[in-house]
Amino acid sequence: MSLSDIGAALLRRIDPETAHGLAIKALQTVPLPRAPADDPVLAISIAGLRLSNPVGLAAGLDKNGEALAGLSRLGFGFVECGSVTPRPQAGNPRPRLFRLAEDRAIINRMGFNNAGIEAFAAHLADRPSGAIIGANLGANKDVEDRAADYVLGLRRLAGLADYFTVNISSPNTPGLRALQGRDALDDLLGRVAEARTGPEPVFLKIAPDLTEAEIAMIVEAALAHRIDALIVSNTTLDRPASLISTHASEAGGLSGAPLKDRALDALRHAAAASEGRLPLIGVGGIASGADAWARIRAGASAVQLYSALIYEGPGLVGRIKRDLVLRLRAEGFSSIGEAVSAAH
Repeated sequence: MSLSDIGAALLRRIDPETAHGLAIKALQTVPLPRAPADDPVLAISIAGLRLSNPVGLAAGLDKNGEALAGLSRLGFGFVECGSVTPRPQAGNPRPRLFRLAEDRAIINRMGFNNAGIEAFAAHLADRPSGAIIGANLGANKDVEDRAADYVLGLRRLAGLADYFTVNISSPNTPGLRALQGRDALDDLLGRVAEARTGPEPVFLKIAPDLTEAEIAMIVEAALAHRIDALIVSNTTLDRPASLISTHASEAGGLSGAPLKDRALDALRHAAAASEGRLPLIGVGGIASGADAWARIRAGASAVQLYSALIYEGPGLVGRIKRDLVLRLRAEGFSSIGEAVSAAH
């Protein structure tokens, strides 16, 4: 077990939000060794971004973009920070983050807590070279015109991130998921398209709690407004009957192992609707090379992790990559892209 994995195990023994803060501080200060170079078979391009491997960090861990130097040394192919809102936001009252250890899951109702876009921009301006960094954009809780906040974020951070994610799927900001309806989505994405001035691709992150027809509608709206990729998916409001933790009834978004099947189904619906026209990134319940491979074979060009890192430690990134190399070669693929194309 690596020192970073030992540290992760120790952090699991204390209050989740306190542990999260300590993890960010450690990533800022501890001189972590750089992960080994990736096997070339893992390289893939998504919307013009050349990734050395398809395993990314999902938004939520580094909300303010303040630990990018440490995160960039853990072996991720790309790192997404945020969600960031234009104005600083305290988020919901504590406690708001819960470990469901027996279920290998997390429930959070953080509420887009972050230091605001100016602090975020300052951190991105000092980002490590060579890393692919994405900025996940959110909207302040108390604004009427949510679309305007996304436009502001896109314009303020232009040139500072390698890609942007429009996050309309957090369950912890009242009314935010209503932006996934067609009229509101057309308005939002139309204004985002007008605000784009640079070459950075824009992704859209959706909820897993959507019907097949709703996902198909979102795919068509994304294509109509030149969205470059779809991230499938965010946390779920569902509470599977299989949950056994005493925290299972807490309000908020559920992530981790219990989300795996629902997120995979949502990805399959998106792949069927897009028919290869829109790159997909799979998120939700990925905790092994087998899980990542299942998303790739379902049509995802890349995957993102977060909750599993809490239980498995950062060494999980390397384990997944090694497993993917073995699976690619065993099935006769010379690249991740070939496996994704075969899925389509």
